[in-house]
Amino acid sequence: MSCPAARYTEAKLEGVCEELFRDIDKETVDFVPNYDSTTTEPTLLPVTFPTILANNTLGIAVGMACNICSFNLAELCATTVALMKDEHHDIGTTMPAPDFVGGGQILYDEAQMREIYENGRGSVKVRARYNVVPGENMIEVTQIPPTTTVEAIMDKIAELVKAGKVKEISDMRDETDLNGLKLTLDLKRGVDADKLMAKLFKTTPLEDSFSCNFNILVSGQPRVMGVREILKEWTAFRVECVRRRTYYDLHGKEKRLHLLKGLAAILLDIDKAIKIIRTTEEETEVVPNLMIGFGIDEVQADYVAEIKLRHLNREYILKRTSEIEQLEKDIADLNDILAKPARIRRIIINELNDVAKKYGQPRRSEILYDLPEDENGSEEEEAPDYPVTVFFTREGYFKKIPPQGLRTAGAHKLKEGDEIVQQIETRNNVEALFFTDKQQVYKVRLAELEDGKVAQMGIFIPGRLGMDEGENVLSMVITGDYSGFMLFFFASGKCAKIPLSSYATKQNRRKLLKAYSDKEPLAMMLYQPEETELAIRTSASRMLLVGTAQIADASITDAKIVQKLYEASAAGVSIRLLVRGNCSLVAGLGPKSDRIEIRGIIDRYLEHARILIFCNGGDEQYYIGSADWMPRNIDHRIEAYAPVYDPEIRRELKTIVEFGLADNVAARIVDGTGRNLIYDNGEPPFRSQQKLYEHYHDLSGDL
Repeated sequence: MSCPAARYTEAKLEGVCEELFRDIDKETVDFVPNYDSTTTEPTLLPVTFPTILANNTLGIAVGMACNICSFNLAELCATTVALMKDEHHDIGTTMPAPDFVGGGQILYDEAQMREIYENGRGSVKVRARYNVVPGENMIEVTQIPPTTTVEAIMDKIAELVKAGKVKEISDMRDETDLNGLKLTLDLKRGVDADKLMAKLFKTTPLEDSFSCNFNILVSGQPRVMGVREILKEWTAFRVECVRRRTYYDLHGKEKRLHLLKGLAAILLDIDKAIKIIRTTEEETEVVPNLMIGFGIDEVQADYVAEIKLRHLNREYILKRTSEIEQLEKDIADLNDILAKPARIRRIIINELNDVAKKYGQPRRSEILYDLPEDENGSEEEEAPDYPVTVFFTREGYFKKIPPQGLRTAGAHKLKEGDEIVQQIETRNNVEALFFTDKQQVYKVRLAELEDGKVAQMGIFIPGRLGMDEGENVLSMVITGDYSGFMLFFFASGKCAKIPLSSYATKQNRRKLLKAYSDKEPLAMMLYQPEETELAIRTSASRMLLVGTAQIADASITDAKIVQKLYEASAAGVSIRLLVRGNCSLVAGLGPKSDRIEIRGIIDRYLEHARILIFCNGGDEQYYIGSADWMPRNIDHRIEAYAPVYDPEIRRELKTIVEFGLADNVAARIVDGTGRNLIYDNGEPPFRSQQKLYEHYHDLSGDL
């Protein structure tokens, strides 16, 4: 068995590696036996700069996992120097963010960076860098986040293309070579490359987070430390290394000086030294005789005895002894260094500056401080728009088929006993609402559902949307602008008309509760895009003709009140209202002195908030406000209020307040200092808190 040729195994360290081992032969660090005690190895390397923060470090030990990001060498050295001069130095001014060897773009988050610098935990968002090749409809990705690989990115893109979620890519290739990384994406004609990359950033590892966990062994114990504390520990370690190196140099120079002083004594009478050596009968007596003859110690005598015969001339001895003066100066300087910690710190600072000057390089990772709003995810992703036909079956299967898929299609493939109950021609960029038998509605964009074929069974909607066990879909509604209304017919003969816009949400919620009343069995639900006439057959075989315009819309919903409140609250004033044991009402309105009456309270759970409606007693000007409710002491705290100018909302509020508290409830309005502005001595209808609480809940139940 022969070893491979040197050209296959040869490795050469970079020049910066000299800084890792510098002065390791001067006892700057401790050495311990290796695994089989055949030699020794250093416990640490006497590095001249904080390498722990200059390289990516990943550890997966049980209980001691770590993940340390890398920083730019020049910025790291400058920050270390600044911290040595001022321990309260703002790290962000000299080292704004990590710098990964693979480059990429860092999405700067000041709060996260502060957390990393101070506590050693946090995350850094990194996205890939790309170039759009002009005229070739091609994207070249040249830098990727450090947490992923080209293979992982290609696998994810292929998965999205296969699922139909990314349709703009026609081909992709890994063209990485000796010149560097390159992932090429071929685009279809007319595709906006920047919009495609914004989409891929959200759905693939082309944008990823580097989770920092600066868990470091200090004196054999794991500690999670921030950058500031790490640099402080490294400085203490480096101070000790410089001190030990200085001791080593001092000891060597003192030893050398001691020998040269013995040689200088010989210079006084070289012939005498030769005579002593020649007249000594035994070799072992040479050193003692020299010690007696010149008054030197054993070490000096042994050094003189080992001098070669050719060196026993005045010139050689004068050259050696001329070093004594310089050695004495060096020894005095080394002693001064050991006596003054400031000089040791100055040596470390100079070494750091030399490393930064010699090996520092420009940043590889670009820092993005300000991102456009669409890149921050504030805007909806634009879905591809093309005509489709959707089919929905009684068993809950859904199909979305483009026109070309219907031209040569045969019969639909359906589950045994199943049938198509809804067929709608629409477009791909609209939404589908699925109403269920548990008074819930599920929302999904058609673009998120893959295109199907007639020969396929379709998508099982209860499974795809995560419906509850035993929950069945009663009806599907397709809408693009939430126009029209829903009609809910109940077994008792009642009908509820709810505008479809009541189910629209700004935060893209996928599941809405209490879509319709559950107090009576539902007989049928119907979606109408516009007003029309309905023919309703009764159990007595009669036909009723009803115009939908005659059916009044259901009362205002919680969401509508909250929406109006938030839209108007910017102009509101913070007030405080307390219901006390004697049923008096106190409202602090600052300089405002108009009489305010509480006319109605809507008892709804909206993330621990209540909606209160109150009006000006004089001109029937209605206000809405949000309040916290604490039943234990019946305490309302109104957080904000604002006037309502919408005539439609005002009419609905006027209907609601008819169920409000009695008009003769005692009211007291005070300004910010507590001074009474208006006081009504009307007799309160209830004396105790308990009765008021019960009456309140009776009214809220009616609402």
